[in-house]
Amino acid sequence: MKGIVIAIDGYSGCGKSTTAREVAHRLGYNHIDSGAMYRAVTLAFLRDGIRYDDAADEIQESLKGIKIQFANHGGEMKVMLNGIDVSHEIRSHAVSELVSEVSAVGVIRREMVKQQREIGKYGGVVMDGRDIGTVVFPAAELKIFMVASLEKRVQRRLDQDLKDGIAGDEERVKTNLMHRDEIDTSRIESPLIQADDAILLDNTNMTEEEQVGKILNYANLATERKFAGNG
Repeated sequence: MKGIVIAIDGYSGCGKSTTAREVAHRLGYNHIDSGAMYRAVTLAFLRDGIRYDDAADEIQESLKGIKIQFANHGGEMKVMLNGIDVSHEIRSHAVSELVSEVSAVGVIRREMVKQQREIGKYGGVVMDGRDIGTVVFPAAELKIFMVASLEKRVQRRLDQDLKDGIAGDEERVKTNLMHRDEIDTSRIESPLIQADDAILLDNTNMTEEEQVGKILNYANLATERKFAGNG
């Protein structure tokens, strides 16, 4: 029996990817961090001197030389850019400060959406991002919209930076998150909004285990609804 599609959207620093990864692990699903795909494109642009405000046809041509894949290495999902593991590099401050601008470009979003739909078309996937439940998989069986206070999001990002070996800068992180919120919610192409049928999950005062537990409960109910009567 194939599984359902679980779409988890929300603001930067809400812990979407961490929670989605654990939910996928417990369900035996594939986890796709759509934000990592946009970060990989941003990294490629930075390395190759490509500007996100270049002409659409130039960007489209550049995208042809960018291949993004996810590979499981010892139980940990790695982000591969043209065959090279860039899981650490895509979390750099340089990428973080540019990724919202890059991901707001229509031609880039359309290409990433195409790839994301291909990855999740058979179900059994947990995908997190900004527009998964509204654009990528509007018919997803379960949609979660995660929010948290700015203060909590800043602390979580600092904790993640420390874990990744990146020097923490609280003011820089706060400014970056506020900047990304503005771009993500106001862009013309696939803005960050809560889908009408998404479940709002405010995790400001929740542990990771509590978040995972709630989503697993919702997932079980959604799975029962989808496959009821199918034997």
